[in-house]
Amino acid sequence: MQVGTYIAIYFIVWWLCLFVVLPFKVRNQIDEGKWQEGTERGAPAGVFRFWPKLLITTVLAAVVTALLLWLLSNPALQEYWR
Repeated sequence: MQVGTYIAIYFIVWWLCLFVVLPFKVRNQIDEGKWQEGTERGAPAGVFRFWPKLLITTVLAAVVTALLLWLLSNPALQEYWR
């Protein structure tokens, strides 16, 4: 495979991992026990910390991509899939 293929696979895996990581540690206004008037009570409360989620997503996507590429290049699995 070429480098562009690896980048494309990583890009797709990164977005999938982002959607997995986004809901972690999100507390809504009902969980906090206080809400602002005029807002949905299920809306997130407090400050949304995006940078740690991006870092976790990047590391997780690298691990998942490495595992996926290893599985695709494993001779035993290639023989099984034929």
